Amino acid sequence: MSGLRGAIVPVTPFQQNCAILWDDDTKIGLVIDPGGDVDRILEAIDKTGATVERILLTHGHLDHAGGAAGLRDALQARSGRAVPIEGPDIRDKFLLDGVAEQAASFGFEARNVTPDRWLREGDSVTFGPHRFDVLHCPGHTPGSLVYVDHAARFAVVGDVLFQGSIGRTDFPYGDHAALIAAITTKLLTLGDDFSFLSGHGAGSTIGAEKASNPFLR
Repeated sequence: MSGLRGAIVPVTPFQQNCAILWDDDTKIGLVIDPGGDVDRILEAIDKTGATVERILLTHGHLDHAGGAAGLRDALQARSGRAVPIEGPDIRDKFLLDGVAEQAASFGFEARNVTPDRWLREGDSVTFGPHRFDVLHCPGHTPGSLVYVDHAARFAVVGDVLFQGSIGRTDFPYGDHAALIAAITTKLLTLGDDFSFLSGHGAGSTIGAEKASNPFLR
């Protein structure tokens, strides 16, 4: 994973893994899934020395997207430059339009957000010399995306796959069969040595999940 660096900031009462990723040489970076606690994310960014050029969202749930608008505004106020929000797939628009309502039902505040760029499978996102290819992996939500850095053998998978588990599909819009199909055909084929960061909890590798994840046997 030469040159690619990362820091994790657990945010919201759901302890969601907000990721700050940056290139060690250029210090150009991005933030993935700023679900809330914007002040904590800004403090962590300052510690990295990174210049955040964009914000990525894996899907539309409030613990992943609730702080995106606030973080964008804060970063733009600091730098005077636009910091676009990109992703998820447009099929999660109904969730992003309801973030504030979702948050209120759990007793905290968050803002609805409209991305500057919806992403879809086949798109890519670059920062410094690094490139994430976009995979559409529905099931947890209709528009869930996974970001894959083939050169670094690393992926950010949101709530699609976890160490020893998979994403919830017991929502009205969930689809267990679609989730398993996406994991099987798009993630397990990446290579056993691929490491990944999930939306919650510890990371893992594709090989470890092939060997021991009870949902994938």
